[in-house]
Amino acid sequence: MDARAELLEEIEAEFRATAGLTGRPAPSSCVIAALRQVRREAFVAPGSEPRAYDNRPLPIGHGQTISQPFIVALMTELLDLHPGENVLEVGTGSGYQTAVLAELGARVCSIEVVPPLAARAAAALAAQGYGQVALRTGDGRPGWPERAPFDAIIVTAAAPKVPPALIEQLRPGGRMVMPVGEPHGDRELILITKDAAGAVTRRGILPVAFVPLTGGGGD
Repeated sequence: MDARAELLEEIEAEFRATAGLTGRPAPSSCVIAALRQVRREAFVAPGSEPRAYDNRPLPIGHGQTISQPFIVALMTELLDLHPGENVLEVGTGSGYQTAVLAELGARVCSIEVVPPLAARAAAALAAQGYGQVALRTGDGRPGWPERAPFDAIIVTAAAPKVPPALIEQLRPGGRMVMPVGEPHGDRELILITKDAAGAVTRRGILPVAFVPLTGGGGD
C-alpha cells in the first residue's frame, strides 16, 4: 500500500474514533476522492516531501503550518459542499486545503496575509491545475465583500471569536467552520450555520490546535 492510501485509511479511522464528537462517522466519497487526487507533496515546504503523507501538520515557514490531513478532511466534510458553490477560505497557507476545496468543484476565494506564503501557494496551485482559484493577499478577517455572499466559509487559523464580517458574508443556508479559542487556552473547532431567516447557530465539534488568526495568521 502506498503512503497516500495509508493516510486515507488513517483518516477514515480517525473519523470513526471521533464520530461521537463530530457526528461524522466517515468522510464522504467525494471528500476521499479529493484527498486522493490532490498531491500533498506539492504543497509542503521544500525538504518535507518525504513526510507529505504523514497524518500531522508540517511547518511551511513564517510560523505557519500545513494542516493535519485529518483536520483538512473533517473541516471539508463539515462544509457539505456542492459543485459550483461559492466558498471563502481565510488562510490560504500552503494552498493544500484550497486545492481540496477546488477539487470538489467549489468556486474558491482564498485570502492569505503572509505575502511569501501567498506567492508560494499561488505558484503551487497553478502548477497543480487549480489556477481558477481567486487569491488575495491581506487580512482575511474582513472577508471578501466583493465576492460575497458565500455558501461556505472555512477559517484555517484560530481566533477568540468569529469575525462579524464573516458571519455577515455567509449566505442564508450557509455553513462555516473555524477554530475558536484564546491564544494560550483551549481551542475548539466550531460549525456555524445560518438558516433561511438569517438566524445563526453554533456547535462545538472537537478540541483542536491551530495557529492564531491575526495580522500574521495563516494555514
